[in-house]
Amino acid sequence: MTVGNIYVIAATSVIGGALFGFDISSMSAIITTLPYKCQFNQQGNDPQTGQCRGPDDVVQGGITAAMPGGSWLGALISGFLSDRFGRKYTIQIGAVIWVIGSILVCASQNIAMLIVGRIINGFSVGICSAQVPVYISELSPPSKRGRFIGMQQWAITWGIAIMFFVCYGSHFIDGKAAFRLPWGLQMIPAILLFFGLMVLPESPRWLAKHDRWEEAKSVLVLVHGQGDPHSALVAKEMAEIKDAVDFERANADVSYIELFRPRMINRTHIGLFTQIWSQLTGMNVMMYYISYIFTMAGQGSDLLPSGIQFIINVVMTVPALIWLDRWGRRPTMLVGAFFMTLWLCVNAGLFAVYSRPATPDDHFDTAAISMVISGRPATAVIASTYLFVASYAPTWGPVSWTYPAELYPLRVRGKAVALATSANWAFNFALAYFVPPAFANITWKTYVVFAVFCFCMFWHTFFMFPETANKTLEEVAAIFEDQGPGSLKHIGVPAWKTHNDRSIVRLERNLVSSEEKIDIQHENNDPKM
Repeated sequence: MTVGNIYVIAATSVIGGALFGFDISSMSAIITTLPYKCQFNQQGNDPQTGQCRGPDDVVQGGITAAMPGGSWLGALISGFLSDRFGRKYTIQIGAVIWVIGSILVCASQNIAMLIVGRIINGFSVGICSAQVPVYISELSPPSKRGRFIGMQQWAITWGIAIMFFVCYGSHFIDGKAAFRLPWGLQMIPAILLFFGLMVLPESPRWLAKHDRWEEAKSVLVLVHGQGDPHSALVAKEMAEIKDAVDFERANADVSYIELFRPRMINRTHIGLFTQIWSQLTGMNVMMYYISYIFTMAGQGSDLLPSGIQFIINVVMTVPALIWLDRWGRRPTMLVGAFFMTLWLCVNAGLFAVYSRPATPDDHFDTAAISMVISGRPATAVIASTYLFVASYAPTWGPVSWTYPAELYPLRVRGKAVALATSANWAFNFALAYFVPPAFANITWKTYVVFAVFCFCMFWHTFFMFPETANKTLEEVAAIFEDQGPGSLKHIGVPAWKTHNDRSIVRLERNLVSSEEKIDIQHENNDPKM
């Protein structure tokens, strides 16, 4: 039996996103705990207190960065796997790799073994994070595509929150089980993902690309037509898919080089920078090292303030799931960039004015905890950090996964989204390594760096990122064609001239007139369909 409910399809496949979330909090909640420091005690014991000091800031940066490093490679390879084996089976491959990596991480005896396990885990996350949005985008109705791809980000936030509180409960356990238990439990969602995908359909666009037309139409009828083979939406989509496949077969075979040719370079740069900017906001690295920030604010011994941040992340992603397709992509990204710039500037100002340098008397075990702030300014830092998360969660969080999967024509979509996602992981890797030494060396100016990135992100989005909401994937591809009136060479329709048109909702709800249905049927006259 194949499940055709798009909510079930999306909810199952985005478990792949939860794997990334599990990794974030399984590291951020553990790096300050004593059992972790003693197991990976690279610095030896503190001569005054006798306590384990764990890895230094550079080594900890390397341990943290191992996962996004593996993800970068996994995302790049996922394009080839997806085009060859299909979207669904590629995600299942990622689930199996995650289980293998989790076994190594759970059993790690030293830093080298931990890094190898995290690289393998990252390889899995790279595959899933690149291909889950492609899979969902090719199955979702246009008017709800943002909601369903955005569920990937919601799954990430749930993964972060669930694993954080698992780690919070485990930190009361004495001994190595305090970190081995959560690292072992993170295998469970990958197992659920693997078996859950068995009852889900393959992407109809991938099936059509491989001349499996009857299967492609059956999937569209099941998912979009509610079982009606005469659905106007199904007829429209099949016609557009056939046109896209015919056009693509008249062109050369796809390689990554094609993504950098003049007709494709603009959308390639947009997809890459959507993922790059989402990292340069500083959100994910702040999640990794949130315990450092709260330790500076006097909350280091209590994990619960960090837990509140993760709950905010979950709750504030919900508005995007409900209204992202109504808001549109451009306004959502612009508003998010503005407010993140604001809160980063507030934190920079608070630390610059009210903090003091950390001293040996503070007994911090890493140079990354380089400042101490207390009193009302410390409370303001925590509040501003929460507001930063509340600004990211409904904006760049879900849009950074939704937007790249919408930009490309079918023939390059798998590889193009894989390349964009690999940029996410390349910058995640670099920033995970950068943040501990940055806090150690430039202290509060670290916030200024990320604020400048968010400011640049706002204007880049305004001038170059077109609106894609409520358009079929084939209609989005047409935005970038530079032959129409008012189009710019190699760019297409100027971004600020694109708008969110929700007329597609009438077609999805079968509210089109009989004359419109006849026109659609005339377009769809290929015998393969």
